[in-house]
Amino acid sequence: MILSDTQILEAIKRGEILIEPFRREALGSNSYDVHLGPYLRVYAQPSLDARRPAPSVLLKIPPRGLYLVPGVLYLGVTEEYTETHAYVPFLEGKSSIGRLGIQIHSTASKGDIGFCNHWTLEISVVQPVKVYAGMPIGQLIFFTLEGEVEVPYNQRRTAKYLYRDSLPTPSYLWKNFYPHEDTTS
Repeated sequence: MILSDTQILEAIKRGEILIEPFRREALGSNSYDVHLGPYLRVYAQPSLDARRPAPSVLLKIPPRGLYLVPGVLYLGVTEEYTETHAYVPFLEGKSSIGRLGIQIHSTASKGDIGFCNHWTLEISVVQPVKVYAGMPIGQLIFFTLEGEVEVPYNQRRTAKYLYRDSLPTPSYLWKNFYPHEDTTS
């Protein structure tokens, strides 16, 4: 079941959902609009190694906007910090964004119960598009979950994205490789 606007508001009052900053006008009938933060991150090298941290460059979107170009993966971030303690959040692109040829995620649309952070966006475009900090970029949809969660995300020993950060977070997949695995290949 997807939460309605009134259910989202009730969940916020109960502390089951936190959205900072919360803008009442961003609440839709069954979703909440999130906005593009002021920073983007791009990888500094054309080739990446999943077993190693990837160097990246942080860009600040100027007030006049910034053109995104095809063939580049931009890591963006939502202005909004969110916490979900009883519902499964999904981040979807807004239809108006999709109609400009902007995709805001390639694989990571689902959050976990216990996710407490800004959302990192995996932005790509099909043609050059100018974007602006603060523009609506996506919408959060909250689903109910059947059953109890044994260990929420923010309590998992293996969780890699725990530290609150208002900057786009690069991939930490390399943390999944253990010292005993051969990383010389």
